[in-house]
Amino acid sequence: MKSIKIDNREIGPDHAPYIIAEMSANHNGSIQNAFKIMEMAKESGADAIKLQTYKPDTITMKSDNPEFMIKGGLWDGKTLYELYEEAHMPWDWHKPLFKKAKELGITIFSSPFDFTAVDLLESLDAPAYKIASFEAIDLPLIEYVAKTGKPMIISTGMANEEEICEAIDTARSSGCKELVVLHCVSGYPAPSEDYNLATIPDMASRFDVLTGLSDHTIDNTTAITSVALGACLIEKHVTLDRNGGGPDDSFSLEKDELTQLCRDSKIAWKALGKVNYKCKESEKSNIMFRRSLYVVKDIAEGEEFTHDNVKSIRPGYGVSPKYLKDLIGKKSDFNLYKGMPVSDKVLK
Repeated sequence: MKSIKIDNREIGPDHAPYIIAEMSANHNGSIQNAFKIMEMAKESGADAIKLQTYKPDTITMKSDNPEFMIKGGLWDGKTLYELYEEAHMPWDWHKPLFKKAKELGITIFSSPFDFTAVDLLESLDAPAYKIASFEAIDLPLIEYVAKTGKPMIISTGMANEEEICEAIDTARSSGCKELVVLHCVSGYPAPSEDYNLATIPDMASRFDVLTGLSDHTIDNTTAITSVALGACLIEKHVTLDRNGGGPDDSFSLEKDELTQLCRDSKIAWKALGKVNYKCKESEKSNIMFRRSLYVVKDIAEGEEFTHDNVKSIRPGYGVSPKYLKDLIGKKSDFNLYKGMPVSDKVLK
């Protein structure tokens, strides 16, 4: 698989990195905030905006039992139900958000967390699906999404090699023809040293998939570096205000940072290029700064070439200095004048 296509945008190594702006819970309970995030993503140059489609009752259950309590980190002291009740996006927002995306000219899709979420997104003709890291082990969900026939993106945070293999096999055997697998660290935020980006090319060869990065670090260095290792898709959480107080705001990119990511990841991809040892266009005007063989004293026809009348100097319009030893002691077939480059004709 050399590339996939989402909403007519080619994604793969031969195309600029596909940038997904993950809204997540950063709407902070306001559809107007959601609209503004979409506008910001479009203005910043992102290719797509991504939602998360769940209800607290479809992702967990209401319980105060210890195993349902979050201890430490960003969401310390909340129950799972409280977190997802605060963070979820109301389902009746989806239709106006999809409409807004069409008006803006930006692709929109979502991460479904159960079958009913897939059904909702199908009713809106979502062009692709993202399987979140924690759902990578939910093989029935992956199978259900794969049967839509839409492109699928799977994040691998916390999944081991066997679980990644099972997720990919399930997607493929259930009808998924277009797949990207994202290397991910499910820390919020995640330290860059945990990312082990060397995993990206290994994942590509080990599982024969297109690869990308779901990046939870707090800057763009890791994401941009991933491009050089084959990431063709980058996903980052985005927000209007990192200090907005929402569940995911603190590890999300603001507008200037998202703009930088969209710009610099494309620069990195262009810089990667192809294997090329030829003189580049930007170098051609600097040939005068290379050394070559020049006549530095007049030489009459029949006169010997010596170290006094031929030297290796700048500019570089003569033959290579490596031919100096072939000339010394031989006689010139021409009258040559000071300041002339030694040409191939003279050399022969």
